[in-house]
Amino acid sequence: MRVSEVWARGSRLLRVRSRVGLTRTRKSVVPAVQMTICGVGAYAFAELVLGHQGPIFAATAGLVSLGFSREPRVRRVLEVGVGCTLGIAVGEVMIQVLGHGLWQAAIILFVSIMLARFLDRGVVFTTQLGLQSLLVVLLPAPGSGPFSRSIDAVVGGAFALLITMLVPRDPRTEPRAELSDLLHEQARILRECATAVRDTDATGAWHALVRARGTQPRIDAMRVTLTGSTEVAALAPAYRRHRGELADLADALSAVDLALRNSRVFARRLASVLNNGALTEIGAESIATVLDDLAEAVEALASAVVERGKDGRDRLVRRARLELGDVATRMHPRMLRIQHLEGETLVVLLRPLIVDLLESTGLSHEDARDFLPDLD
Repeated sequence: MRVSEVWARGSRLLRVRSRVGLTRTRKSVVPAVQMTICGVGAYAFAELVLGHQGPIFAATAGLVSLGFSREPRVRRVLEVGVGCTLGIAVGEVMIQVLGHGLWQAAIILFVSIMLARFLDRGVVFTTQLGLQSLLVVLLPAPGSGPFSRSIDAVVGGAFALLITMLVPRDPRTEPRAELSDLLHEQARILRECATAVRDTDATGAWHALVRARGTQPRIDAMRVTLTGSTEVAALAPAYRRHRGELADLADALSAVDLALRNSRVFARRLASVLNNGALTEIGAESIATVLDDLAEAVEALASAVVERGKDGRDRLVRRARLELGDVATRMHPRMLRIQHLEGETLVVLLRPLIVDLLESTGLSHEDARDFLPDLD
């Protein structure tokens, strides 16, 4: 490879990394300010008010509790405080039996980690319990007593909760963005399926299946985000009125999750049907048109989710619902001029997917199902 090509690739990589880094940095300004205030404030309180010497655990506990993690903050605060206290207790007890030294430290650390994993699955809890038990063995106790570190951890956690209450980030922003991304991905899956039908390309259907399978980690991550956002809304007076909206987002996520699961079933069956050439030309065009129309409706719903204004959001949701309902009313093999059993199976598999998408607009299951024509 020539030097010029290596240089060009390196330059492109550097530009991409710089652009991504700048975007991430810009989004992190407010959380970084909150973390700075939390860490320094907790340290100052423990040192100046409580009189602790070098209360570094107040700062670290505040940073860990606030952080960039998706995990709910109350849980992180409890993990830090309880893990710190229990770790010190375990370390102090085992020192009395084993004494000080490196091999004693190794045994105490191992036992502490195993105990933490037995008691709780939390990573922060395990880290705090193990770290504190290790420090008890390796470092002298602070002048204010060994359990002053536990008090410092509680101070840091309390500052994190206080900042969450007083200067919260809008808890709706991340769930909205993530749900919108999932809906855009659903639309791309449907369009890939439509292209596969038109081109009689079973491989294209398999690609759509792989894309659909890849959404599950994002769905799981959004569930964690919603849990944390609901917690922030409960703690912060400014956002308590939005708890109902977050509950609606959780309901919509459940419906979208089911729609994506049904997309996997549909794409897998579509690959088999295309592989066997079981669709007529008219039937293939009808199903491809349905898939494209469905994708358009899902795109409208994705735009509605991130719309800030309530009126605009409601208008886009109504539009998406009407478009989805229009597709649903055509979901009968005769209406789509499907002649073979394999094609009829595809129509039957699309019906629950459309119901799930209609439910994600806020309809009940019964109202969503009423859009579908009866199969006779």
